[in-house]
Amino acid sequence: MTSTPFPARRVAGVVFDIDGTLLDNMPFHIEAFEAFTAAHQLPPLTLEMRKWMDGRRNSDIFPRLFERALTEEEIATLSLEKESGYRRLSAGRLEPLPGLLRLLDALDAAGVPVGLATSAPRDNVEHTLRELGLSERLATIARSDEVAHGKPEPDVFLEAARKLGVKAADCVAFEDAPMGLVAAGRAGMTCVAVTTSYPPEVLGATEPPPVIVVPDFETLINGEGAWLLSL
Repeated sequence: MTSTPFPARRVAGVVFDIDGTLLDNMPFHIEAFEAFTAAHQLPPLTLEMRKWMDGRRNSDIFPRLFERALTEEEIATLSLEKESGYRRLSAGRLEPLPGLLRLLDALDAAGVPVGLATSAPRDNVEHTLRELGLSERLATIARSDEVAHGKPEPDVFLEAARKLGVKAADCVAFEDAPMGLVAAGRAGMTCVAVTTSYPPEVLGATEPPPVIVVPDFETLINGEGAWLLSL
């Protein structure tokens, strides 16, 4: 699915979300959240609630889940409970999305810098990249807890571009969640959506829409996204 033409200018940088984008790990997050909500006698997560949550910071999610203001200490405790569950469930079971390593190789060969823009807490970022064997390769990381506003605001994508030393408008962003696509679009980045977490019709309905929606990176670079290999 292509919504708009690919940019004619040379791409100056590429920014990836982590969860659900570098890898298909959202089932582990969902399982951890289901255990968390059951332990706290909260209602089960619906698809609409997930669409609102995915890509947001825990500091934004938990007050809504518990329907009250929470202290920083409470949020830290709840985050540790939920995220340690994710790390436990996913240990030894994570692998890159098909085509990711090939795409990273091509970007490296083209001299295009790569960064990450994520709402995941530091411990999760380190765990996931270590499990993928990409800790050293993907070292430029902007986290939502480092900026004023989390997704869907553009702050974390703007910070990733700043760390890469390029203009956000000259970057391509890869995302799997509606809130992340909105954030990257608001940053002025050209967006590519990956369908690990949501169907094409949901991802394609964001504003601004992604230029292409694909199931994985192998499909991207073998098809309409082959332009990325000849930057």
